[in-house]
Amino acid sequence: MSSFLTYMALLVMIVTAGVLLAGLVNMMRGGSGNTSQKLMRARVMLQGLAVILIVGVLLLAKH
Repeated sequence: MSSFLTYMALLVMIVTAGVLLAGLVNMMRGGSGNTSQKLMRARVMLQGLAVILIVGVLLLAKH
């Protein structure tokens, strides 16, 4: 179970970085503010999920 959570945490971190880069590209191109806001919300939710998964991995590794 711990290795599954580890891979899930890694996947969520990679997706978070992708959403962050998409937001930066959108801002640099002068894209829609609405799109930037949606990407920001998605990034924050993904970061929260990543933190929860990382804490889960650490708690399972402790036992």
